[in-house]
Amino acid sequence: MQIRIRKYRTEDCPCLAQLFYDTIHTVNAGDYTQEQLEAWAPGLPDIEQWNLSFLKHETFVAETDGGIAGFGDIDETGYLDRLYVHKDWQRRGIASALCDTLEQAVSAEKIYTHASITARPFFLSRGYCVRKEQQVERRGILLTNFVMELVRPEKAGTDKRMGENRTNPGQQTSEA
Repeated sequence: MQIRIRKYRTEDCPCLAQLFYDTIHTVNAGDYTQEQLEAWAPGLPDIEQWNLSFLKHETFVAETDGGIAGFGDIDETGYLDRLYVHKDWQRRGIASALCDTLEQAVSAEKIYTHASITARPFFLSRGYCVRKEQQVERRGILLTNFVMELVRPEKAGTDKRMGENRTNPGQQTSEA
């Protein structure tokens, strides 16, 4: 199997939205109740809003055997917003390949994410630390996730985008 990582294209958005929904409702089903899954992903996300978000971030798509197998995006502060792998392509190195690409796409000293219960072991295996466990509310339902952070000392003081040394990127809220 060969994994090809490429930049996001607008025409990818409907496929990524379906992959997001399918992954949550299958892969995450072992860690969250049906009620929580429905609150997290009650249907396909708004394609127009998602596309705008993907275009604002560094967004990459993983392809295998001619199809989309996963995707991820990160913003300029180092906030890794989404990382999802198709239910049929789990545990084959796709998340690692995407994460490698995402982490290299920004010069932030820290990479941080809000990881699901399901994704927590993956991020721990990459050297991320849990900063806190939290409950986030989606459509009136509480879901557990983890604020996780990867400190990259080799990037300390090298953020030239902002013209200053950055040591503490601001906290943001994300999907579970």
